[in-house]
Amino acid sequence: MNIDQLFGQIPAFSTPLSPIEAVVVPDSWSQGRTVFGGISAGLLYQAIVNQSETPLVLRSLSAHFLRPLQVNTPFAIQVDILRQGKNTAVIEARALQAGAVCASITACFGVARATKVVVKAEDQHGMRPPKRGHMMMKIPGVGPAFLRHVDLDIVTGGLPFLGKKSATYAGYMRFKKAPAVVTDAHIIALIDCWPPTVLQMFKGPAPASTLSWNLEFIHPHRPIAPADWLAYHATTRQSDEGYAHTEANIWDAEGKLVAISRQVVAVFA
Repeated sequence: MNIDQLFGQIPAFSTPLSPIEAVVVPDSWSQGRTVFGGISAGLLYQAIVNQSETPLVLRSLSAHFLRPLQVNTPFAIQVDILRQGKNTAVIEARALQAGAVCASITACFGVARATKVVVKAEDQHGMRPPKRGHMMMKIPGVGPAFLRHVDLDIVTGGLPFLGKKSATYAGYMRFKKAPAVVTDAHIIALIDCWPPTVLQMFKGPAPASTLSWNLEFIHPHRPIAPADWLAYHATTRQSDEGYAHTEANIWDAEGKLVAISRQVVAVFA
């Protein structure tokens, strides 16, 4: 099942809002014992978009992964509008499986408004685009299954669990099978495909999981072409007491900033 088929499980708008039942993610999109977090967040976001009567402009998204969301097992999605104003909206979506909330996102939307204050994003990545499209970061028996669906080109950093000194990643990413159209849901799923920055520092396998994830989308930005590479640069702000705090910038093919990602990762080693 490719990315478009996954998102295609989410039905279109209906009134009143009612739970979306029987969403299933196959094990090819797994990450350890759970559904890949980027897919969980992307599906929840797609549910929000499909349940909206009007187009929404995503400004920020906060995701929490509470317990494993099982692959090959149906789950429901509940969407709640927390606030709907003239200029902004705050909408929450939750994935429920076996009567428990497994993942949730809160998305904040805001219409564009005229302003006298404009500060352009100045961060640049300085990397050359990849010449090949098959650089998959997969360690047999260790790497998560979902990596078969994405291309990753590492420019800075290394494979997890090889005892590197670096806690930084830089490179490029895209889906191996290009989607028909790249939406914000696709970008959300793709951004999360990189491993936590600190895993490359461990000398052997060590479990880790995202505790919270915050995304800020930069507008305006041009549409992302299906085969475009997105550039990625992630740094570790601090790591201690079993928690790593990371930040990342994401740019489009023209070097324009598209999103800012921040994560708190629990590391069990």
